[in-house]
Amino acid sequence: MSWTEIVIEVPRAHAEALSDALVDAGALSVSVEDADFGTESEQPLFGEPGMEPAETAWERSRVVVLTDADADRDAMLAEASRAIGLQPADLAYTLRAVEEQDWVRLTQSQFEPIHIGRNIWVVPSWHEAPDPQALVLELDPGLAFGTGSHPTTRLCMEWLEADLPAGAAVLDYGCGSGILAMVAAKLGAAEVIGVDIDRQAIEAARYNAARNHCDIAFHLPDDFVAQEKDRRFDVVVANILANPLKLMAPMLAGRIRPGGRLVLSGVLATQAEEVVTAYAPFLSLSVQAEREGWVALAGAAFPS
Repeated sequence: MSWTEIVIEVPRAHAEALSDALVDAGALSVSVEDADFGTESEQPLFGEPGMEPAETAWERSRVVVLTDADADRDAMLAEASRAIGLQPADLAYTLRAVEEQDWVRLTQSQFEPIHIGRNIWVVPSWHEAPDPQALVLELDPGLAFGTGSHPTTRLCMEWLEADLPAGAAVLDYGCGSGILAMVAAKLGAAEVIGVDIDRQAIEAARYNAARNHCDIAFHLPDDFVAQEKDRRFDVVVANILANPLKLMAPMLAGRIRPGGRLVLSGVLATQAEEVVTAYAPFLSLSVQAEREGWVALAGAAFPS
């Protein structure tokens, strides 16, 4: 079976409405892209929580519509254009053929084992571990953030490998896939707890931990507070984003035992100073490492 993509360039004002109308008219899928992607006119739209852009499409948007190869494209476009008050002639488009492929094999080919730090390998389930004697995590790309490919994840993993105290109690706040929690467990942490606001992430993390034979408790925030109350940890690691990290400074700092360590990432190098300032009443943070414009911050909690 083969498919056809209809590629339509439209002004920002019509992009979202046209996308919805095309789905209603029978499109298999619709996506919106920046028509200027890869040029000097490319527009970044996505920001951190609390700093989202006002506009939800690009000045020059490209609507990409997937249809069956034998679909009545003219009828679909006519129906969609009328639904949003345009004439069919207003929607100039080009076509792109999409041939049948082994999508599973194609997707798997894009994910190879990842070597991190000195001795960590993140290995998809369809690959053999390059070094079975290394610290190996079997982890497939999925719904939860964290496969080791992002610089912030690597920075945290490298800190854990180099500096995690033996027998530490570790809290991974914003655990995503559970990758940092699993690294801590495999490095010899005595106890590891992961917390995330996303229920799907918690389920994914539990599944990943079971596959990797890691004994880790994962909780939603309310469950964590109810079960752990004022519990403090030897190491708290949080790989999130700068804005939520600043808001959570009192809470995260309050989870570190006196002299314990805090490790933060998800912070751009340009944001490091403001995050350090947010945590200054509780502990002294400094940049431990930088990769591709992202930093890891770490510091020890003040003695009681």
